[in-house]
Amino acid sequence: MPSITVKSIPDELYERIKQSAAEHRRSINKEVIICLERTLLARRVNPATFLARADALREQSNLPPLTDGILRKAKAEGRP
Repeated sequence: MPSITVKSIPDELYERIKQSAAEHRRSINKEVIICLERTLLARRVNPATFLARADALREQSNLPPLTDGILRKAKAEGRP
């Protein structure tokens, strides 16, 4: 399997990678590979297809559209 060496990584970036690796219980090397995979191998989402799926799910759920009024009411009811 090929390998690469990355030089001159800014300290702040290195610390963030190191922290993320620790949080996910991975080595720094594996964390970098995961980050690269997520960025470079991510599938692009077709917006029309995504919205059509959201519409279909909304119809299946039989819920009313979410409005600012509904959100305000829910927030107010959730407070003591």
